[in-house]
Amino acid sequence: MASHWFKAAKLNMAKADLDYDTADLRLVLLMTNTTADTDKDAITVGAFVTLDEYDGTGYSRVALTGEVVAYDDVNDRVEIDCADLAPWFAALGAGTRQAQGFMVIRFITNDTDNIPLFWIDTGGFPFSGNGGAVNLTINAEGLAQVT
Repeated sequence: MASHWFKAAKLNMAKADLDYDTADLRLVLLMTNTTADTDKDAITVGAFVTLDEYDGTGYSRVALTGEVVAYDDVNDRVEIDCADLAPWFAALGAGTRQAQGFMVIRFITNDTDNIPLFWIDTGGFPFSGNGGAVNLTINAEGLAQVT
């Protein structure tokens, strides 16, 4: 599949209900049985038919830091960026399936309220945890773009 925005994120942008600079944004690592790679219509994280969150040792959801939203005049788009996560996980053990990608969510309280923003499955996916460190280097063009 390809990286994409969820409908809930588009709705939040249209209503100006989300400030990417100050919201509590988190990364959720998902395995190969997830429907997040194809279900763009889920309004909350709890609404996915199958979330299939990573179940290997050393995993927990990670809060983004250093979020910034900037206009890229050369490419005529807005870029949402954050600090690299090194390590993203210090010692990620094998899960029952490979990690297929990650979802960025707006954390509110729990998955019934948390909002899916975008899905990313490029830059080294799929992979299996092997007990070692996993680093996430954010693309120089930002974590996500709005065109």
